[in-house]
Amino acid sequence: MPLYHHIEELPAGFMPRRMVSLVPSQTEWLYALGLEEEVVGITKFCIHPNHWFRQKTRVGGTKIVDMEKVAALSPDLVIANKEENVEGQVLALAEKYPVWLTDVNTVKEALVMMKDLAAIAGKQKTGAVLLQEIENSLATWQPLGENKTALYLIWREPFMAAGDDTFIHSMLETMGLKYVLTGKKRYPELSPEELISLAPDYILLSSEPYPFKQKHLDEISEWLPHSKVLLVDGEIFSWYGSRMLHAVPYFRALAEQL
Repeated sequence: MPLYHHIEELPAGFMPRRMVSLVPSQTEWLYALGLEEEVVGITKFCIHPNHWFRQKTRVGGTKIVDMEKVAALSPDLVIANKEENVEGQVLALAEKYPVWLTDVNTVKEALVMMKDLAAIAGKQKTGAVLLQEIENSLATWQPLGENKTALYLIWREPFMAAGDDTFIHSMLETMGLKYVLTGKKRYPELSPEELISLAPDYILLSSEPYPFKQKHLDEISEWLPHSKVLLVDGEIFSWYGSRMLHAVPYFRALAEQL
């Protein structure tokens, strides 16, 4: 079976009717497109919408997919992502089912992905309306102009930060923050000493995948008393899909804290 990367690769008339999504943010986009019946399987991390999480078959996690559960659903398309899913599992799935593999590292790429996925599912009109709403909302945002530096942490013990080739970094740029890590790819580890030496104006502690809490904020604030440390909504910064509809209102609220 083929592993698709570009919409031009799809055969003419391809129209999936039984889809399994292995990517939480893209699952939410499929819901926004109105694919209530067509999406038959999701992961245990696909928590939005809640009724899908409760009612649809869960085929494992994003990193460990239960192949037997996928097989039982007889999908005609599996939706995966280069970063979210494990390459070996994606290739194993592609031996049995058509797989659409996305690779999203910027806001622009997210918009293209959403347009393509809407087209694949036969929901071009619905997708176009939602995408226009997202683009209109982003156009109303005036990026922060204070040239403040920021660091975004996704994990603790060891500390891990978003690199400058991630969707998170692109969202921070969209917000108007200057990212303090340059030349660092994906999710580099940082020692407490490295963290202190970076001394960014803002340190953003994500709600996921590591659930940073107030006690972690207090700890880092003691190390860097001149940096402002905040807890932030990780879904806003890392979920590419219909969650982007909420980005600008969240940016405005966060800007007040900054």
